[in-house]
Order: sequence, then structure tokens, then C-alpha cells
Amino acid sequence: MAPPPNFKVYVLDPYHPDAIDLVLRTPNVEAILPDDPRKKEWHTDADGLMIRSDSRLTEQDFAKATRLRVVVKQGVGVDNIDLEGARKYGIAVHNTPALNSEAVAELSLALTLTLSRRVAEIDRAIRSGATVIRSQTLSTSMFRKTVGVVGMGNIGRFIAQKWRGAFDCALFAYDPYAPADAWADIEHIRVSQLDDLLRAADVVTLHVPLLDSTRGLIGEHELAIMKKTAFLVNCARGGIVDEKALLTALAKRQIGGAALDTTEVEPPNLAVYGELLQYENVIITPHIGGSTKENQSRNGCFVVETLVKVLEEQEAAGKLV
Repeated sequence: MAPPPNFKVYVLDPYHPDAIDLVLRTPNVEAILPDDPRKKEWHTDADGLMIRSDSRLTEQDFAKATRLRVVVKQGVGVDNIDLEGARKYGIAVHNTPALNSEAVAELSLALTLTLSRRVAEIDRAIRSGATVIRSQTLSTSMFRKTVGVVGMGNIGRFIAQKWRGAFDCALFAYDPYAPADAWADIEHIRVSQLDDLLRAADVVTLHVPLLDSTRGLIGEHELAIMKKTAFLVNCARGGIVDEKALLTALAKRQIGGAALDTTEVEPPNLAVYGELLQYENVIITPHIGGSTKENQSRNGCFVVETLVKVLEEQEAAGKLV
């Protein structure tokens, strides 16, 4: 009987130690890790790739990678992978659907409450040595407010459950692609026009992929019709919010504030986002929605398991191509 094949797997981006340990212990797999100089030569002999958002894979990459059979991306968004290029060269692409959902939902909730209760603003004032007078730090309660969820996928569902269950919030939902019975067990109002959600919501939280149809989804018009007290939270993808329009809206005090975990330039830096960060009612974090210890371990190990299944020609979850 012939010995089982040996697969060469390149880990192009940093992964949780549990995932690294698993891929190194997996029989018949030779793993090339991110700090290995050989990583640059992956085109020559990679059977599989493990990536995150740091690496970008183009059609030209796939054309050169004659042995490559599968790419597995940790996370949901795959805008850093040329899916058509992968399809053209017969390369399978998988992601980790739903595994980030709870962690991203937690962060969206945390950012919203940080905005509404002015936590970051007050903390900065105290750290600067200012005397903070309680009567001058009035904030906004989220109890029984209206939350608008854009995107009715797994993350949106967790967000809806948390706001409904913990804060008794009214829910508006917008997603032209979700099935008719989506969220049948959650009390909500589903709208067919995004404008209706924007006008009603005290918080607008975004949970859609970055596609041609969603790029600039929240722009000048959308910001102008939101409540002047409303908060905008983007834990989805940079580019869904028109950042120039957001800067204008903040200058005109058209909305109550914004929290961005995803930005057009990542990682965000002061040179690019200094104008936005001059506003106390703006919070920017560097795409950390899924960055909990528990989530990173679970996701990373799932990536390894998926990769091996595909290489061994078994069925695996999360297939996109």
C-alpha cells in the first residue's frame, strides 16, 4: 500500500499558537510558518495556504502556484482574495463562517456603549489631568432605544439578540438578500429600504460584506437622514462607510458619533485618521472584532482542520470557490 501523500502548507499570516501547534502536529503535513524565509517562495510548491486579512492573493499569484489546491482564510470577509482568479485555476477557497459572530457582536455592543456613555472621552480627560465634573458628563442610555441592523447574517443575528434581550431595544433590520423567514424568532421590523432604517434608528450597526453593491453604502445622503443623536458603528469592512462623507457629517453635527473597527486604510494611523480623531465622539479600533483569545484559538484550529480535509478530498465547511 502506497504511503499517504505529504502536503506542504504555508501559513502566510500570524495565527494563534493553538493553530500553529495543531498544524505542526498534523500527520503528512509540512508547515512553513510566517517567520520562515521560505514563505516568500510559496508559489513554487504550496499545496495549501492559511491566510488572514494581511495577505492579498491575486489571479497572478494563482497562475504561478501550479501545485496550489486550497486557500483557507480565517474570518468571513474574503475581499483580499481574487475569487474569480482562484476559480479560473481550480483552487478551492474556504473561510470560517459564523465563528467570528459572537466576538464581533460583543465588540459592536462595546463600541456602541462606549460612545453612548462617553467612556473613552471621559477616560482621556481624566488621564490628561482635567477635573471631570459629573454634571457635565451626561451621556445617553441605550435602554429601549431603536437599533438598526444592516445585514441579517450570523453577526447581525447575535447583535439583534443582545440588544433585544439585554436592553429591550426595538429592532429595525435591512438586508435585501436574507430569506423571508430570517430572524423569525426575534421581534423586529424588517424594512425594504435602507432609508427607513436610517431615519428610525438611534444606533446603526453595519454587518455586511464589502462588495460593489455595498461600497460607500453609508455616504452623504445616508448620514444626512440619520438622527442627529444617532451613532454609527462599523464592524464589517472598511469602504462600506464613505469616510470623507462621515468627516463632513461630524463637522456639521449631523450624527451623534461614530465607531469604526474597520477602515479604508488598515491598520489605521494618525496621519490618515487625525481629522476624524479630533472629534471626541469618534472611536477607531484596528479591526479587532474577532480578536479574543478564545475566538482566535477556535478559528485557527478550524482553519487547519478545513485545510487538511480539502487536501484529503473530504467535504469541508465554508467553501466559497
